Amino acid sequence: MQIVVKSKQQCKFTAMEEEKKSLNFIEQIIEDDLANGLGKDQLRFRFPPEPNGYLHVGHTKAICINFGLGEKYNAPVNLRFDDTNPEKEEQEFVDSIMKDVEWLGFKWDKVLYASDYFQQLYDWAVQLIKEGKAYVDEQPSEIITEQRKNPAEPGVESPFRNRPVEESLDLFERMKNGEFESGSMSLRAKIDMTSPNMNMRDPVMYRILNKPHHRTGTAWKIYPMYDWAHGESDYIEQISHSLCSLEFENHRPLYNWYLDQVYEEGKVKNKQREFARMNVSYMITSKRKLQRLIAENVVSGWDDPRMPTISGMRRKGFTPASIRNFIDKVGVAKRENLISIQLLDFCVREDLNKVAKRVMTVVDPVKLVIENYPEGKEEWLETENNPEQENAGTREVPFSRELYIEREDFQEEANKKFFRLKLGGEVRLKSAYIIKAERVDKDENGEITTIYATYDEKSKSGSGTEESLRKVKGTLHWVSAQHAIPVDVRLYDNLFTVEQPDAEKDVDFLNFINPESMKTIQGFAEPSLKDVAVGEPLQFQRIGYFTKDQDSTDSKMVFNRTVTLKDSYKPE
Repeated sequence: MQIVVKSKQQCKFTAMEEEKKSLNFIEQIIEDDLANGLGKDQLRFRFPPEPNGYLHVGHTKAICINFGLGEKYNAPVNLRFDDTNPEKEEQEFVDSIMKDVEWLGFKWDKVLYASDYFQQLYDWAVQLIKEGKAYVDEQPSEIITEQRKNPAEPGVESPFRNRPVEESLDLFERMKNGEFESGSMSLRAKIDMTSPNMNMRDPVMYRILNKPHHRTGTAWKIYPMYDWAHGESDYIEQISHSLCSLEFENHRPLYNWYLDQVYEEGKVKNKQREFARMNVSYMITSKRKLQRLIAENVVSGWDDPRMPTISGMRRKGFTPASIRNFIDKVGVAKRENLISIQLLDFCVREDLNKVAKRVMTVVDPVKLVIENYPEGKEEWLETENNPEQENAGTREVPFSRELYIEREDFQEEANKKFFRLKLGGEVRLKSAYIIKAERVDKDENGEITTIYATYDEKSKSGSGTEESLRKVKGTLHWVSAQHAIPVDVRLYDNLFTVEQPDAEKDVDFLNFINPESMKTIQGFAEPSLKDVAVGEPLQFQRIGYFTKDQDSTDSKMVFNRTVTLKDSYKPE
């Protein structure tokens, strides 16, 4: 056998190579920029949502990438609202976005708004007009779109493209002052009507919109278009790396053109780079389509647990750690693909197994009477809160003569592979005693109403007796009928019946709504659930992971199923 001894320099080089391989392509871009003279103190990132709806699962990738880079490089990250469209934006959405980012565990450096820069953006637009690089166009938007043609055919220049600078300056100021009707005029950049990139064919920079803004009120009658406001806002904030999803890749030349018009030597020249958007099976993330689900009462609102919104996932019982772990497993890619919803469920299940308190709840109850247990007697039995947590502690649950167990946990006759309760068979009641089923009562339809059993008094769990150590194959959860609290249990499934409900343009995505996406059943829970907080993660033993819903009242508690207890899915 040949032994190879590496020098310290070779070992260092190998370590550097391995670290380089572990970087995603965005981190590699940043490392290259740092190596080429960008100061580490010049790194600054931002998450720039438009406040026109609630954040959804797709946004979690952008949030985790930008704030994750801030954590990795100890660099500031701005939360900036690109609020340039007063027709669709509301303070409600601003508030919900801030709540979602905080809930995911991230901290921003500054909260900023594109509307903070309306005056600067206007002044720069005036500068472009004076330089002959922008002009006021009086054509309707439909004509402008038609004149742009297609990538294979040169566009047609606007008849106003070469109007005198003084005329455009006058009209632009009058647009700002509100002298014209909405949509009657626009300011366009003068770039290249023959460019194969349609975004460069004299894009609109400003449009007239006589609508009040949620922050600036009626001060402005014109509003900047996204492409103009976004890149220049990055520049004003000195964002070093503007990271966005792939649909903006074709916008990058325009982003750079706008930046070149205002760039001053010595400042950081922000760099746009794109990553693959995240699509998750059985979900849609179009805000327009999500709004339609709400408008047509398919769901109850933005935070309906079936919605792919962060607020919906939070209400369903997802944890910040599970979502961040999901994004980490998905990774940062350059090509879009469909991510299995099972991977998301796996990450949620994996985290909840560590943190969820174990409780006993019966969701399809049948009464069990232990005939030889003394009437009127009750015991409080110690049980673990979470065996996965070293310091989770224990609690006491009440035990009495009459209990509820799951209907599916009993069969009058069963084969050898049925390890739950059957007539003449024995099981252990969790943290309690071994019981034996003796007989049943049925109603006029033949349905079992009561199971009668006997118990082995010496088989109490943890008592240390020989009988308590006796092994039986089945263990059932239960709830004391005398102490049980009624609960509504909401069982959620995918909102859609197909993986990509909006894949076909000619088919209405609502055709694929799953009629069984939510089922509510009534059950009974141990009394400790009275004290749980809304959103607290719980494991209903042998059933699944649940959380208390905000609809709960003193008289009726409501629990949402977050995810089933087990799944055959294993991530690669």
